[in-house]
Amino acid sequence: MSSREVILGRIRAALGETAAPAEIPREYRRGDRVADLDLLVERLKDYKAVVHRGVSIAETVAALSPAPLVVPPGINPAWLPEGVEVLRDEGLSQDTLAVAGGVLTAATVAVAETGTIVLDGSADQGRRVISLLPDLHICVVRADQVVASVPEALTRLAPGRPLTWISGPSATSDIELNRVEGVHGPRRLHVILLEAS
Repeated sequence: MSSREVILGRIRAALGETAAPAEIPREYRRGDRVADLDLLVERLKDYKAVVHRGVSIAETVAALSPAPLVVPPGINPAWLPEGVEVLRDEGLSQDTLAVAGGVLTAATVAVAETGTIVLDGSADQGRRVISLLPDLHICVVRADQVVASVPEALTRLAPGRPLTWISGPSATSDIELNRVEGVHGPRRLHVILLEAS
């Protein structure tokens, strides 16, 4: 018998019979609350993201001039502007992604209360690395993807997917609380919010 088994055996003997863990309620903070798009925009701006409402996706992307623009394989072709060099990600190297002008993705869900956008690696969102290496991330969020709270967002997510939770551009603070941007992701985040017409 190993030392590990001896120690664990002693712990089990000391604990004796234990009760089954209590059932944890998981229905809190869910319901028919309407997601507040203005709150989402306010939270995103607090995080220093730039929000575009009521705009053409292709025209906005063209105005940002991210060349070359990395896109996941399933991106909507109508979102791509004429005249911008597009690199479709079909296994692009990290070196290529790191020098790209920007990336354009869709989203899976957005949380109004926290200003958080979640990507799940779907065909229109791509591999996690494409939203982490380019300096500019342009993310398209539909109004019907916005929920009020994190528990509501979790019901829309598959736990086996590679989830990327984004709350503004990449930023961190040192011990003196000096904010540094772009440490572990894009320094600039532009969100195009598509509202129901």
